[in-house]
Amino acid sequence: MLGAEPCHEVISGRHRSWKIAGTDKSSQNLRNGIRTARFFLQREISAMSTGGREWIQMSTPLEPSLQQIQEFFDELLGLLESRLMHQDTFMRDSIPPVERLVITLRYLGTGQSLASLHLAFLVGKSTASVIIRETCVAIWDALHAAVMAQPHKEQWKEIADVFQQTCQFPNCAGAIDGKHIRIKKPVRSGSQYYNYKKYFSFVLFAMCDANYSFRYIDVGSYGSRSDSAVFAHSDFGKMLHDKALDLPEHTALPGTTSPAMPFVFVGDEAFALGENLMRPYSSRGLSLARRVFNYRLTRARRVVECAFGILANKWRFLHTPIHLKLETAISAVKAACVLHNFVRARDGYNFEDSLTHSLHSHRPSVVRGHRQGAAVQEQFTAYFMSPHGALPWQLDAI
Repeated sequence: MLGAEPCHEVISGRHRSWKIAGTDKSSQNLRNGIRTARFFLQREISAMSTGGREWIQMSTPLEPSLQQIQEFFDELLGLLESRLMHQDTFMRDSIPPVERLVITLRYLGTGQSLASLHLAFLVGKSTASVIIRETCVAIWDALHAAVMAQPHKEQWKEIADVFQQTCQFPNCAGAIDGKHIRIKKPVRSGSQYYNYKKYFSFVLFAMCDANYSFRYIDVGSYGSRSDSAVFAHSDFGKMLHDKALDLPEHTALPGTTSPAMPFVFVGDEAFALGENLMRPYSSRGLSLARRVFNYRLTRARRVVECAFGILANKWRFLHTPIHLKLETAISAVKAACVLHNFVRARDGYNFEDSLTHSLHSHRPSVVRGHRQGAAVQEQFTAYFMSPHGALPWQLDAI
């Protein structure tokens, strides 16, 4: 900087401080003019404990998304510490795992820019980007097997029981949907990530249970693809097609003895009808029974919309375009999804969290199902109008 000596960094153990060297009298006006811009250099980060409480209180005094998980921060840090540890060198001490985790949670919880993180934590913008990428990968590797494991038969039955209790849709194993995650245009990507809403995005496809927890996610498909195409090319879609999800045997609906009905997933009209995948009837010329079926299916399908709402309102970087490299952005979304499950298992559910979100749905596309799926759909339709399956308020609701 003109008329100023270099900025000196003093490091001693875990103490780091920044100071501005003096300048000559001819640059007095210049120093007065840039004093505010350089004020961040006066901050100190020193003698912080290895626990998370002091770091959270220092960095995020007004952020409820991080304050709510403060008591679980040390648990999360314990799972990640060995993965985030870097070796000190003769040139400088490495950034400790606790600081790396706080920087990443600060970004995921607020969506602050790299420049803002640079000012808040006194690390370079490129360093902050690398920290976010490495920490998000570590979070996914450490948590996804524990909080997003593939259910087995008994767990599928437990999921279906919760759907029956909360949504009154029997034999429902999950709700599926896809959302656009807004990003900056990836380098040399052409129009692959340009969606019908006329911005660049990739797709977050998810299947969740009635407790608003994600059971499966697929992140990174082109924004130009439809929900049905993303689903068909995902591992989940292929396993469902190949009968490899270990779903329970066909079971009669509550209050009936026959016929035995398959366990199904519910989605919107963007998905193709199948034996294990239910979608609403077309909105044209619907009979009363079919309108009731659409209402009952929507009651079950809305849980995935609520899950997206909770996710976006808890991890607010999803409210704005992600200005990171594509690979880093995908890792950040995957980390947010497993953190969503991790926090929900300990933090509970607040209804207001799910009221709004900034994740955009796919435009429904016309896809055709097969006859076996149509037969299952008709069986559910008849059941919802029968004395055993009807709800007292369903006719008023439609």
